[in-house]
Amino acid sequence: MTSLITTELVVLDADQGTESSAVIRALATAVADQGRASSAERLAAAAIAREEKTPTGVPGGIAIPHARTEAVTTPSLAMARLDPPVDFGAKDGPADLVFMIAAPDGAGKDHLALLSKLARSLVKKDFVASLRAAATEQDVVDLVETALGLREAEKETTTTEAASAAPVAAATTAASSDEAPATPDRPRRVVAVTACPTGIAHTYMAADALVQAGSDMGVDVVTETQGSSGTTPIDQSVIDAADAVVFAVDVDVRDKARFAGKPYVQVPVKAGIDDPQGLIRKALAEADAPNGRRLAAAHAAADDESSSAGNSRESIGAHLKRVLLTGVSYMIPFVAAGGLLMALGFLLGGFDIPDYAEDIVLGNSLWNLPTEYGDLALGPVGAYLGAVAFQIGNLSMSFLVAALAGYIAYGIADRPGIAPGFTVGAVAVLMGAGFIGGIIGGLLAGYIAHWIGSFAAPRWLRGLMPVVIIPLVASLVSSGLMFMVLGGPISALTKGLDSWLSSMTGSAAVVLGLILGAMMAVDLGGPVNKVAYSFAVAGLAAGSVDNPVPWEIMATVMAAGMVPPLAMALATAVRPRIFSQAEKENGKAAWLLGAAFISEGAIPFAASDPLRVIPASVVGAGVTGGMTMAFSVTSQAPHGGVFVFFAIDSFLLFVLSVVVGTIISAVLVLALKILVRKGGAAGPAEAADRSAPAATAAASTGSTTGSGSAGEAQRAEPVSSNADATRV
Repeated sequence: MTSLITTELVVLDADQGTESSAVIRALATAVADQGRASSAERLAAAAIAREEKTPTGVPGGIAIPHARTEAVTTPSLAMARLDPPVDFGAKDGPADLVFMIAAPDGAGKDHLALLSKLARSLVKKDFVASLRAAATEQDVVDLVETALGLREAEKETTTTEAASAAPVAAATTAASSDEAPATPDRPRRVVAVTACPTGIAHTYMAADALVQAGSDMGVDVVTETQGSSGTTPIDQSVIDAADAVVFAVDVDVRDKARFAGKPYVQVPVKAGIDDPQGLIRKALAEADAPNGRRLAAAHAAADDESSSAGNSRESIGAHLKRVLLTGVSYMIPFVAAGGLLMALGFLLGGFDIPDYAEDIVLGNSLWNLPTEYGDLALGPVGAYLGAVAFQIGNLSMSFLVAALAGYIAYGIADRPGIAPGFTVGAVAVLMGAGFIGGIIGGLLAGYIAHWIGSFAAPRWLRGLMPVVIIPLVASLVSSGLMFMVLGGPISALTKGLDSWLSSMTGSAAVVLGLILGAMMAVDLGGPVNKVAYSFAVAGLAAGSVDNPVPWEIMATVMAAGMVPPLAMALATAVRPRIFSQAEKENGKAAWLLGAAFISEGAIPFAASDPLRVIPASVVGAGVTGGMTMAFSVTSQAPHGGVFVFFAIDSFLLFVLSVVVGTIISAVLVLALKILVRKGGAAGPAEAADRSAPAATAAASTGSTTGSGSAGEAQRAEPVSSNADATRV
């Protein structure tokens, strides 16, 4: 197995500045310089994006920034002992020991297990003390490889590390042999699940911290780590015998219904490291309270705590935003695939293809090509293939409202909400209530399913609740209300909105374009950007040759979203001397990102210089939006930029609008930077050195404008990453 750490990846007593991003970039550079990553910038950007989602500082002056990205070619550890320490978000102060974990997307379980084992070793005070006392880089390598079991060590050390490597297994085994309830002779028992998005470091550190805290408190703690190196589920008998449950997670818990009926607390994974004893006390307090929270079977996967705000409950606004964006994010693939296929159908079969597509597909084949229909554009073969593509796309688009409603309900009530949500979405389509009906119906179905699931069902009925009773009752009530009460008024509202949009011509259309364009650039993937993009995508299915306004709105949003990264790329090319080296490199990548409608290409520039970059971007994007609406440019594709040229009508005018907005933004940002520099302010290049090359991260993780994780990453959802990461 290739060594995870070498002396070239260790930096001792270094001054890396005062920013965590600078430390991460320095370590990423060390990894890339050793041929272990194809791009230091992409690795650093992925780690910084993870850092922005949840700081990686942990108690004891330690930080563990980490990332899984295709930019990494060899699993690696890079370590810096800092002087002075740098703040990585730990409650007890800055970190002087920083371990950066770099894992490839396809890292094998053996390597991931070793990386996870290192993270667990960092909660051991003697190991950390040895790292601080190490005199040379080789001493650090020896300590780490000994901790990982990669070289011979003294028996005492080996025994200690072996015990560390399998605390979950040992705890599970001990707990499995004792299923009796707590008594004066047996300590109380808590089961815990830990998980973080990357599944390498925090997942395992939180598990070990909880086990150690439980040992100090006289409480049996059995943990399940849902990480990258595999998961061993807690035995159901152990869960049944537990007094309470702790979920220390930043992602959904797998098979959460196993814990139904148990008292519980749910917090971000970092809280499991920062305050494990406090979490155990809270979980046991829920168990002791007569009205303490119990996990309902129906919404066993729903988060009751904000993943980024410690123990504070999610606000109503944040909750609604989360569930609505969940619905939109799951809806996007239907729209993206459907819109592109319909556009391909028009390209192959001509603009008459909607009139003939169904008849051609049902009445013809490759061995019986159509000849009797109107303008067949590319001939019988083109007509047939175009009809097939159009029909597949049309069917995909027909799921738009149902998918939106279904996954809004899923965001509220988890899996039991999907069937009621899809059903009420289909009813909304039948009633002509459109995407507004889908949104309202999804919320209705989700909250009804959630409410039914909150009832304390007897044990014999729990298994039927999520698969039969909740979907049945929630579908009946929500769809019945849509049919009998809500559908008519919402349908009237939808038709009125469609008529208003269709009537917008001349100056009114230009004003709408200006507003939408500015919204796309004002926060580059934040809530305002998401509202504009979601508005365009949600109405895309209503577009047609006779009603092109929804397609015009889509073209406007896409063109405006391309302007910020293209403008920054142009600015760095015209006046490279006023930009940092990192920004110049990001500018090169921004050409492609902007052309593909990935607005995150402008994030590094906006992050380091928001007061100049954002206003300039807003002006240029607004002008582009106004121009595309004035030219009546249409796009049947929800994403892709210039690469979906075949789906964009009046493509040259589309390009012209983007070019004009790009030039305006580039000129403005250069003027602002030069004028401020002449006034004696700090050079923007100095500030830019502190920005993360997030543009390349967006490209490597496949994120798009308005994404995130669900996300929620969900910003560029930040990108979300998460990225996990798809649009919105």
